[in-house]
Amino acid sequence: MRLPLFIANRYLLAKKSHNLINIITWISILSISVGAFALIVVLSAFNGLEKVISSMNNLLTPDLQIAAVKGKTIDLSTFPLDKLKALPGVEYAIPTLTEDALFRANDKQHIGQVKGVGLEYQEIERMKQVVYGDETLLLSDGSHDFAVPGVGVAWYLGINAYDAYAMMRVYVPKRGNASLMNLENGFNSDVLTVQSVFSTSQEVDDKMILVPFEWLSELLDYEDKANNVELFLSAKADPAKVKKEVRALLGSDFTVKDQQEQQATLYRVMRSEKWAVYVILTFILILATFNVVGSLTLLMIDKRKDTEILKAMGADNQLIKRVFLNEGLLISVVGGLIGLLLGILLVMLQQRFGFVKFGTGGNYVVDAYPVLLKFKDVLLIFATILVVGCTSAFLTVGHAMRKDPSGSSSL
Repeated sequence: MRLPLFIANRYLLAKKSHNLINIITWISILSISVGAFALIVVLSAFNGLEKVISSMNNLLTPDLQIAAVKGKTIDLSTFPLDKLKALPGVEYAIPTLTEDALFRANDKQHIGQVKGVGLEYQEIERMKQVVYGDETLLLSDGSHDFAVPGVGVAWYLGINAYDAYAMMRVYVPKRGNASLMNLENGFNSDVLTVQSVFSTSQEVDDKMILVPFEWLSELLDYEDKANNVELFLSAKADPAKVKKEVRALLGSDFTVKDQQEQQATLYRVMRSEKWAVYVILTFILILATFNVVGSLTLLMIDKRKDTEILKAMGADNQLIKRVFLNEGLLISVVGGLIGLLLGILLVMLQQRFGFVKFGTGGNYVVDAYPVLLKFKDVLLIFATILVVGCTSAFLTVGHAMRKDPSGSSSL
């Protein structure tokens, strides 16, 4: 096995009898390098965007979310909330209520969702990061309840959170006998003061407001009821392990979802886009291997005398075939490694210095294009290059050997 590789390596590095073959060989290496470079850079860019979007959405998304398998609500009077709080790794177990609602303020109205959360939300560290500006997440000061709308809802309603008298009215559908012909009879409503607004993602910011759980429970005429129970874990906790323990505690009557399962559509779309681009760039890489085909074909013609000498020394067709297969593999490996190394270097420089900016004059979440290098992507790209390179070399050499198995004319 070493002899074919040794000869192939000599063929790759040595000067050919025709300078054109050297040029085509290096063009082949360059084309593979460009494909590998593009793959690692683009996949890292998608990883970076996924990380930024996920981090923004995950600020307001609990680590684990519990819901009833049957029905819309959870009966808190029988639910083992205290046992959940006692599980290792669980910092907060908070019942929540979510309902479609109509908001009114400053003669404007907007349809969205109202989410009732426990006052523990004010203590969760990452919740403090979603509040817009220098304000704090304030749901209640002990004597007054407050609404915390998303920045989109605040904009639609013309609410200025810095106005001490900013208020909004919340309408929720009335349970039981409700009249659709009369707004007052068909809805329960109440007024809340606005002290702060939050900002995560546009989809959430444009439709949701946070209110105290007890306030919304009373407005909806729910007693000891919740739509979900949200678990926030400590930094050192393993979400998968805690999820398993929660399922064992609650049984089959409840579903337990982690952050990715709660935002399954978002993650599915981002990953679909990433793999679609991967497939497109792989096709481009396949087209680039036509240069390898041309290089191998010319090299086999150029080394015809060498193969005749090898045959005279006792080499069979299989050994000669392995020589050129190794040659094609070397071209792919060298090109792939050059492209990967340059791509990894560029990604690391972008992570460190962020020299590729989004531009000036815009209000961006991050200043520079986010990138994230994943080792599994590097392995995937290198494996793709090996498969594509080996396949092209095998088909090229195999076709030539079948055409002239004696190796006297084509080789």
